[in-house]
Amino acid sequence: MEAVFIYIAKSTFLMLMFYCAYYFLLRKETFFNSNRWFLLSGLLVSTILPLLTYTKVVWIDAAPTLENFSSNISQITEKQNTQFDWNQVALGIYGIGFLIFIIKLAIDFYSLNAIIKGKKIQQQADFKFVDIAENIAPFSYFEYIVYNSSLYTASELENIIEHEKVHSDQNHTIDVLISRFFSIIFWFNPIVWFYKKAITQNLEFIADSEAAKKLSDKKAYQYTLLKITTHENCVAITNHFYQSLIKKRIVMLNANQSKKRNSWKYYVVVPALAAFVLLFQIDVVAKEKPQIYTSKESNIKSVDVYKIGKNSTDSELNEIKSKLHKFHDITFEVSDVKRNESNLLTSIVVDVKKGKQRAKSVQSSDGQAINEFGVLVITYKNGDKKIGIQTINNSNNKEPKTAISNKLKAKTEKDSNTTTNTKTTTSANTSSTIVTTNEDNTVTKITTGGNSTIVVSKGAKKNVGFQLLVVDGIEMPSSFDMNSIKPDDIESMNVLKGSNAIGKYGDKGADGVIEIETKK
Repeated sequence: MEAVFIYIAKSTFLMLMFYCAYYFLLRKETFFNSNRWFLLSGLLVSTILPLLTYTKVVWIDAAPTLENFSSNISQITEKQNTQFDWNQVALGIYGIGFLIFIIKLAIDFYSLNAIIKGKKIQQQADFKFVDIAENIAPFSYFEYIVYNSSLYTASELENIIEHEKVHSDQNHTIDVLISRFFSIIFWFNPIVWFYKKAITQNLEFIADSEAAKKLSDKKAYQYTLLKITTHENCVAITNHFYQSLIKKRIVMLNANQSKKRNSWKYYVVVPALAAFVLLFQIDVVAKEKPQIYTSKESNIKSVDVYKIGKNSTDSELNEIKSKLHKFHDITFEVSDVKRNESNLLTSIVVDVKKGKQRAKSVQSSDGQAINEFGVLVITYKNGDKKIGIQTINNSNNKEPKTAISNKLKAKTEKDSNTTTNTKTTTSANTSSTIVTTNEDNTVTKITTGGNSTIVVSKGAKKNVGFQLLVVDGIEMPSSFDMNSIKPDDIESMNVLKGSNAIGKYGDKGADGVIEIETKK
């Protein structure tokens, strides 16, 4: 729906630009035929140009996505947005207006057909003359020229017919119908109604100018214009001789021919159109440069994975805590543990710390069993350790993956009788990605799979999406530590994504919004 509103705004701007150029620069010029094509071009451009875009690609350095609290919490089921949908209201109002104008158009076509149907038609060259008895202003509709001969003298009728011949010969009915259809589609836009009036008025200027060239008495033609003003019964979708702006028609009929050098005014819109394209029709898309992965088997001594699944028991979680502390000096805390009737884990918060390093995983499946994940410990040959959260995807992946080598020293506890504590390499059909943050503000990304090499990519910590955090209605800065909020203090949590987040918080919600209400 947002795209529709943007299109309407762009189309309205272009239509306004052409209308202003005509009204302020061209309206008083006698380039009537050129004005006709200028106005029609304005409708065409305002319809098509907003749909044409040029995409410019800007390549940026790739940056791994951090596995942190805000990215994991997005697994929480998004609540249904119960806000009132104004888009549907606007669409309904537009539909009602559109239907009304379509019905009006159908009635006009029916009225036109009723006037012409059954009447005697006199064919002369390319014209079909229809003499009627109704008191209706003379009009033309394509090749039909309709009039009531009993209302006019022979001289007046000659003037009228010459005028309508111009309309018919130059197919002015097409212009009238185009402007009518535009006014129906964009009925809510006031500019389109002014534009329609300008098109109709200019067509009369053309017919008056051409008819006057073929008539011997120009003054008598003007008197005929004045007489016809008393006939206000007109058929809406036709070129009728009666027009309320008689004074303007007579003024333009007597105006001196414009000098050709004034034709420069038509080109005023060209730089404006160029500016419109440069400002609004060029989409800049940022794409990450392909990341080059390098093998660094020699730097890593071992990779230990402590897996946590839906069947993990409290005793197994305590065992993981004990082993992490004993072998790696890592603090392992578990909170918000929930199980369903089948004793399967449905919710768990895991917080892992080692020095300045921290990794956190929030698993919540709205009553369903959690996905398997693990606490990962990378031990380098120099004794350094990196911690992370391992997410597991049991599907084949064609993306470049970093794999755990079969040659690595994999540790397995002999007294472990469950897969929860298994600290071996992943199977050939399992892939996973681990991201850790280093003290020098860089990220280390390790992806495990079924290959026989370890690939570690390091990059600057930048271009990382930030989910907006709102606590008790207050937007928190990016530096806010979400871990300072204890799970027991949380009353409710709501995650907004996509258009819902942007609609409520603007561009700040582009990467998602987490709304937290604390217990009072």
